[in-house]
Amino acid sequence: MSDRVRCFAEEHLSVSRRYFVQSGLVSVAALSGLTLADEISPELKKAIDDIEPWLTAQDDFRDVSRGKPTPHTLSDMQRREAGLTRDTWKLNVTSDPVHPARIKQSLEGDTAFTFEDLMNLAKDHAVRFPKVMTCLNIGCPLGNGIWEGVPLRDVVWKTQPTEDLRRVFYYGFHNNDPEQMFRSSLPVSRVLEDPFGLPPVILCYKLNGEWLTPERGGPVRVVVPEAYGFKSIKWLTNVVLSNISHANDTYADRNNDVDSPLKTFCATLSIPDKAPANTPIPVTGWAQAGIAGLKKVQVWIHESDQKWSDDDPLFTTAPWQDATILSPDNLGTGLPGDQIPSDTIGFDSSGQPKQWPVLLTQAHWAILHKGLPSGKYAIRCRTIDGNGQAQPMPRPFRKSGHAAIEVRRFEVV
Repeated sequence: MSDRVRCFAEEHLSVSRRYFVQSGLVSVAALSGLTLADEISPELKKAIDDIEPWLTAQDDFRDVSRGKPTPHTLSDMQRREAGLTRDTWKLNVTSDPVHPARIKQSLEGDTAFTFEDLMNLAKDHAVRFPKVMTCLNIGCPLGNGIWEGVPLRDVVWKTQPTEDLRRVFYYGFHNNDPEQMFRSSLPVSRVLEDPFGLPPVILCYKLNGEWLTPERGGPVRVVVPEAYGFKSIKWLTNVVLSNISHANDTYADRNNDVDSPLKTFCATLSIPDKAPANTPIPVTGWAQAGIAGLKKVQVWIHESDQKWSDDDPLFTTAPWQDATILSPDNLGTGLPGDQIPSDTIGFDSSGQPKQWPVLLTQAHWAILHKGLPSGKYAIRCRTIDGNGQAQPMPRPFRKSGHAAIEVRRFEVV
C-alpha cells in the first residue's frame, strides 16, 4: 500500500463512528467465501464501527494547500491586512486586459464586492450541496462536506457583460508573489448555467453549517461541484472575465486534464496485514461516486503470486464479487441539529438523500471473507459506475483523475 493511501486509511480509522447497512442494500455474495451476512459478524461490525462519518469535520479534512507561507498560517493581523477575514475581504471582478470581455461595470477598488455584499445576496440566493473534495493526482478524498454559498453567476451579472465573454478565470491570495499565483478557469457557460442537473458553481463561505476556516480557504473560496479540488480555488480574491478561447489554469501547464470531472473509483480502508487461517476476514473501504454515479463496488481476493494474462491488464475477466455499499446512521452528523437542511440539493424535505450513494460524494463499503488457508494473498477492489463501466474505465489515465485498481497484500498465518 502506498504511503499516501496508508496515511489516508489511518486518518479515516482514527475516528470511530457507527455505520449500518442500508435497508434494501443487504445482499449475499457467497461465491469464493465473500459475504455480508444479514446478521453482521462481530469481526465485520467492529471494522464498520471504525469507519469515519459521512461528513468530514473541517479540522479533519486533509490539506494540500499551496503558498510559501500558506495563507492560513498567517497571523490574524497579516490575514486582516491581506483581506482574508470576513470584515476585510473584497473580490475584484474585472475584464481580462489581454483578452477583454465587454462589461459595463468593473468591481474593483472602491466598488469591489465585499463580504457584506455577499451576505446580502445570500438572503435570497444561497444554495448548499454535498461534495467530496478530491485532488486530481491523489487516490483518496480530502474530505466530504455540505458546502454553502452564492452562485458565482450572480456576481458576474453585476458587471453587466454584453459580449466577447467566453471564459471565467479566478485566483486567490498569493502573498503578493506572482510566481505563487494558482489559477483555475471555467467556460462561461458552466458559470451561467447548471447542465445535467448539477448544482451551481458557488462563492462558498460555509462548510457543514459553519463559516469556512482559513485552512479550508476562508473567508471565501470557489467550489465547483463536479470538479477536482484544483478548480475550487481557496482564499478567493479575483475573478477575471475573458474572451480567451481555452483553459488557462495553472494545472494546464503541468500535464493535467483540467476539464476532467470527478471519476468513480474506490480503495480499501481496512484489512488485516496478517489474518489467522480459516477465520473470517473483514474488509472495509470507501468509494467516490463521480459524475457517472456509483452502481457497485466489487472485490477480488487471490493468491499473491497468481499470474494473469497480459491480454487482460484491467482484470475484466477476474472473478469479482459484489461488496455491500453502506449508509451512515446519521447523514447530518456534525451539522446544526445533526440533520441535513431540507433545502440541500440532492436531499428531500426530510433531509434524506434522493439517491444513494449521493452523486459527487463519497460512500463506504464492507465485505466479509469466510476465511483462507495459510499463505500470501492480494486483494483488489473496483467500482462499477452508473453507466456500467468498470474501473479504471472510461478514463484510465491518471492525469484525468485517479483511476488505477488498488492492490493490497496481506498474509494468512
